Amino acid sequence: MGKPSSGKGSYQPAFYGPNLGVAMELYDKYLENPDSVDEEMRDFFATWGSPIEQEDTVSKPALSSGSNLEVEKVIAAVTLVNKIRAYGHLAADIYPLGDVHRQEELFELSRYQLTKEDLEKMDASLLCQDVPSTVRNGFEVVQYLKDVYMNKIAFEFYHVNDINEKNWLQKKVESGSLKPACNKELKKKLLKRVVEVEEFENFLHKTYVGQKRFSIEGLDTMVPLLDEIISQSVVNGAKNVHIGMAHRGRLNVLAHVLEKPYEMIFAEFQHAPNKKLVPSEGSIGISFGWTGDVKYHLGLNRQIKKSSTSNVRLTLANNPSHLEFVGAVVEGFTRASQDDRTAPGFPEENHQSAQAILIHGDAAFPGQGIVAETLNLTGLKGYRTGGTIHIIANNTIGFTTESRDSRSTRYASDLAKGFEIPIIHVNADDPEAVIKAAKLACEYRAAFNKDFLIDLIGYRRYGHNEMDEPMTTNPLMYKIIKEHPTITASYFNVLQEQGVLSEIEFQGYKKDVIAKLKQAYDKVPTKEEMDEEALPPNSVERDLPMIDTTISEKRLKEINSELISFPENFRVFDKLSKILKRREAAIEEGKIDWGLAETLAYASILQDGTPIRLSGQDSERGTFAHRNIVLHDNESDKVYSPLHLLSTAQASFAVHNSPLSEGAVLGFEYGYNVFAPETLVLWEAQFGDFANAAQVIFDQFISAGRAKWGQKSGLVMLLPHAYEGQGPEHSSGRMERFLTSAAENNWTVANLTSSAQYFHILRRQAAILNKEEVRPLVIMTPKSLLRNADVASSVSAFSSDTFQPVVEEELTGKNPQAVKRILLSTGKIAIDLHQGITQLEDSDWVHSVRIEELYPFPANKLKEILIKYPNLQEIRWVQEEPQNMGAWSFMEPRVKKLLPDTVTFDYIGRRRRSSPAEGDPIVHRKNQARIINKALTWTE
Repeated sequence: MGKPSSGKGSYQPAFYGPNLGVAMELYDKYLENPDSVDEEMRDFFATWGSPIEQEDTVSKPALSSGSNLEVEKVIAAVTLVNKIRAYGHLAADIYPLGDVHRQEELFELSRYQLTKEDLEKMDASLLCQDVPSTVRNGFEVVQYLKDVYMNKIAFEFYHVNDINEKNWLQKKVESGSLKPACNKELKKKLLKRVVEVEEFENFLHKTYVGQKRFSIEGLDTMVPLLDEIISQSVVNGAKNVHIGMAHRGRLNVLAHVLEKPYEMIFAEFQHAPNKKLVPSEGSIGISFGWTGDVKYHLGLNRQIKKSSTSNVRLTLANNPSHLEFVGAVVEGFTRASQDDRTAPGFPEENHQSAQAILIHGDAAFPGQGIVAETLNLTGLKGYRTGGTIHIIANNTIGFTTESRDSRSTRYASDLAKGFEIPIIHVNADDPEAVIKAAKLACEYRAAFNKDFLIDLIGYRRYGHNEMDEPMTTNPLMYKIIKEHPTITASYFNVLQEQGVLSEIEFQGYKKDVIAKLKQAYDKVPTKEEMDEEALPPNSVERDLPMIDTTISEKRLKEINSELISFPENFRVFDKLSKILKRREAAIEEGKIDWGLAETLAYASILQDGTPIRLSGQDSERGTFAHRNIVLHDNESDKVYSPLHLLSTAQASFAVHNSPLSEGAVLGFEYGYNVFAPETLVLWEAQFGDFANAAQVIFDQFISAGRAKWGQKSGLVMLLPHAYEGQGPEHSSGRMERFLTSAAENNWTVANLTSSAQYFHILRRQAAILNKEEVRPLVIMTPKSLLRNADVASSVSAFSSDTFQPVVEEELTGKNPQAVKRILLSTGKIAIDLHQGITQLEDSDWVHSVRIEELYPFPANKLKEILIKYPNLQEIRWVQEEPQNMGAWSFMEPRVKKLLPDTVTFDYIGRRRRSSPAEGDPIVHRKNQARIINKALTWTE
């Protein structure tokens, strides 16, 4: 709106085009209720009246050369233009197999009471500012915008609320700047690329008949799409590009984007995988596990030479069958690539240094909740990666289920609208449109550091896998597919019509690719001797080395003094301040509780130069208010962490309260740790049972990743566990699940009873990071024990002791000849037993032994203890959990192997249950008392 001149009679309106339509709407609101518009507009209308009322002496705005037109026609034309922008995708030609729901009638001129002649009278600039200069009038604007918004590529960005982003997107789309510079050579190069893609699939289809490969055919242009995104990302400064994708097209991406040699892929089809086929120059990185995985789950690293002095690392993440969960893992890879962890404080982020690309299935994107969880991380301080480029590999079908049965939305991509992610729908049969989509995605990410989504719409030429017959469930679709030309055929026809190349050249491309494939096939050994049983390497099988995790009393005191010092003028909540100040005397009094021991461990690890990252739903304070590692100013709400100002720290410390998500956050932290193996990464569940919602990550990545893929991790998982009468769920971290999956030293499972034990196991974990013997660590952390005096440790336990997998009760076992019963237990119930033992008049007959490290099972240490008691008659395993849960099923066969026939082994605890615990605290206390009483009562 321009500034009005003095006097209504001399006023010349300053509203044109879309602005005039908006002004008219505001004027209508003003007439109904003046207070419904802002003060500036209210004053304007009060002074000048309607924005279209003009005196006869004032000329109306020129709509074209020398013509005038009714304002209603202009408003109608503006409405049509805006409808094309917002809803043109409904009429776009984005489905290769056709779209019966295409709504071209929405944009017929008659629906807006407009004619071609009406529009021809309007200047182009009246309706659109960004169209090329060759577009001269309103009708040409409408036709141009229809071509832009309703062709082989369609745009959805009206859900993006930021006006700067929306204007940027609109200008990019309408100005024509995205048209790829496809000269003849680039078009030929693009055709060659899709020929490579198609002929690779043809070769596999004919050579390995009926073998699963989840072919890319129908979405062949995904490969040039990835080529372009990777290329643009490198130009924009990426040193690491991380890809997460499902099965569909994975072998083709491995072959052509990651450059996995054809012969290696063929060897896997022939069940003769030969590690000698890995290129010796190391341009690609393949990690081998010992049990392995199917070929369409495997990942790869590739080094792309950027210059004579620098390379770019391209990674395709290993992915199990729960396909979308890898998205969170790849986001963790990416953030780890972007963080500089070398200096104290939070790591310094550089979002341009790494790029994440996630390829989703069209059924999985709306169907799998982990997708929404992962999208929710995109703008959060602890998890943002500066914009992920998402691709939906859209077959328009999921296994045998068509879209109408797999989602409640029009598009597979609609979930992304809730996160204000711009969306492009592109017809996969148009390679040039696909390149245009890639260009816009990369430019947007570079400009705004936000996510972007490309819905690549194609089809699936065969069944869900090549063993399926799709005609049985989707006959109409597959009749169309059978008659539909391949992408190479259709694109060649376009280029032939344009005079770009001839049939002879096209066939030459095919012959060259087929020759390369045959040459690679001839290198594959027909048979290789395979071991009957794949065994892990010795470095995995052997026990952890003895590691000195002690630190001196002097060092403890120095650390502690800094931890309880606040910056000047920083005011901590009084009650909390008193609690923290008590830590000053804790070392002198020998009462170092769980929270202080943890902080001392972190500080010492930072002093040793190991970065730390801790996240969970309440990790800054701790769910049970025990940690308080981030402090808040009582008046200004400024925050500060003592570990950020530790004078002797040699590495970064990151702590983040996570969103209310387990699957995505744990996947993220696992990915972060895999890509930053020198970092101590910890994920803390709010309660142990919250691990339930991340079970896929535990099962398919953390516990089995090294055996399947050779993918090492030292991730720490803190799962609050123990029975406090808080009901079924918040009692149990389901330790039985972790023990059931325990084998081949795949992880450590611990349930500790002292703060010093926690201190030492954390320091031990930090010491094995980035080494061959590294493995994840699962700790069943306490709740009520956090402040229990019997869990607090003295200084000597930190400065003289190290981690002990088995700990003997100090109050019992002093007279070995008298011991008839040994009680084995783990975690909180061991403290309950300790407290029960203090009430016994005679405890010589019983000895209590705590299993602190459940897996690896400490057989030798336990055997050493048992042999000391010659008159032992029985051993009892005591646990809080029901008999079918907890550690009993794991311990029973292992302990029995250690015992002579004269010693019996049995169970004391709750009966077998379907629910982990009682829902009533009174019933809980009675059962708990019964267990302790039975364990500490001797009957002949």
